[in-house]
Formats: sequence, C-alpha cells, structure tokens
Amino acid sequence: MRASLIPICLFLSAPAMAADPALLPPSVREMMEAAIANGSETEIATVAKIAKQTNPASADEIQRLVQSWKERTKATRDTVIREARFNELWTGRVEAGGFRSTGSTSELGISVNATATRAGLQWSHKLTASADYRRANGVTSRERYFAGYEPKYEFDPRGFAYGLAQFERDTSIGYDQRYTASVGVGYKLIVSKPVDLSVDIGPSVRHAKYLIGISETKAGVRGSMAAVWRATPTLTVKQSASGYAESGVYTLNALTGVETKVATRWSAALSYLVQYESETLLSTRDFNTLSRLTLSYDF
Repeated sequence: MRASLIPICLFLSAPAMAADPALLPPSVREMMEAAIANGSETEIATVAKIAKQTNPASADEIQRLVQSWKERTKATRDTVIREARFNELWTGRVEAGGFRSTGSTSELGISVNATATRAGLQWSHKLTASADYRRANGVTSRERYFAGYEPKYEFDPRGFAYGLAQFERDTSIGYDQRYTASVGVGYKLIVSKPVDLSVDIGPSVRHAKYLIGISETKAGVRGSMAAVWRATPTLTVKQSASGYAESGVYTLNALTGVETKVATRWSAALSYLVQYESETLLSTRDFNTLSRLTLSYDF
C-alpha cells in the first residue's frame, strides 16, 4: 500500500514544484539591493538590465524588486509633498553673463536670469525674473527687465490649466511698463526621457505704458510652446516660444538654447533670443535679437 502511494505523491507534488518561480541567486539579490539602497534610478535600471540578461529565469523577480522600489519612492515623495508648507520644496537656478570693454570704446553688458519652481502633486508654481542691460559710450542701447509668475494645475497626466501674470520694461522697443495677464489650457504632446514637448493657449489682456506717456489696454489671444531635448546626460537643447495676437498688434518671443553640464550644479549655456513687435503707438515693426553666453547654478 505504501509503495503504491509514492508515485501518487510524486505526481501530485510535481506540478507545484514546476510552478515555483526560479529563485533569485543571493549574489544577484545583494547587487540589486545595493543599487536600490543608493537610490539612483539610472543605476537601478542598469543593474536590473544586466541581472535580467544574466539570469533570465529570474526576470520577474528582478522586476518585482524594481517596481517595489518605485512604489515606495513615489509613496514617500507624495507624502513629503502633501505635508510640506508652501515655502518649502522650491528649486531654482541663477544664470548670469556679461562683458566689459574699455579703450577706444567703453561698453558694458550684463545679462541676469533667475527662476524658482515648486512642483506639487497637481499644482506647480514658477517664478521668473531677468534683466538685460547694455551701455556703450555713455548711451544705453538696451534696458529690459522682466518678472513673471505662472501657476499650473494638471488635471490629468498630459492636460493642464495655467495662469500667467508678468511685468516687462523694454526701452529699446519703446514701452516703459507692460503688464500681462492670461489663463488657458495646455497639453503635453510628448513626455519621454529624451524629449518633452508641450503647448498651451488662452485669452490674454495686456496694458502698456509707452515712454512717450501714452497708455493702452488690449485683449487678445496668447499661445506658447516649450520643448526640451536631452541629447546626452550632459547636453540639453531647449526651445521655447510665446506669441500674442491683438487688434493691430502682434508679439513673438522665441528662445533657443544649448546647455552643457560642467559640474554637478554648474552649467554653461549659449542662447539666442528673437523678439518681434508689430506696429505699436511708438514705432513701426521692431525686430530684435540677443545672443547670450552664460554660466548657471542650480539650487
């Protein structure tokens, strides 16, 4: 009787043994746990890829370790963001460049730009300020100041609503002050590690005070786009543009930049700015360009 039960027991246990997933070798598990402990997503992805190639039978277990780390990291991040005060979790960048020449000509040029960003679970906030100043032989050829605030609400992974409030002063174009307000919706057309592309559009109102003392307020439509191409881990190409269409007035700003990392927090960038203003109360069709070579610090 006992002899007859042995084959039956082996038969019943065989499927269960065959269904057991391949165990992850201790050395591979230690390697994965070490990468996860370092917390670098790039390192974890690299180690996981190699581990799957050398241990294909344990690929599912390796993926479970990676997915578990991602879920824990996201849960921790969401908790930190949810419990943080508004004045916390801000990141920013300061960017500066300039030149000075003496001798037959005396010339001074300064370009400064600063941004601060706070990214929440759905809300994000961005503060921007910049200044461009150029003076040659006692004559100021460029004086432009800009400050802006842009809140954004993501109502799904790609769609968002935005608000915009900004101030400008640009004596080279002819206005002493210009205030802009806009709201609208946008969409992220491309979201990936190498490339991001988003567009938005909405109504706008602009109030301008010109150097000659005349003021005007006009309603119109605003649209913008922003693209980022991370060509390599240290080289990034950026393209942004915004345009305004109002009754008899059109404005276009386009900025192209190439940025390279020189240290962990330091970057060098070469950018080219194009500004176009159609006919205004002060001048007829003004087209300006500005090239910058700057050094930036992230904090």
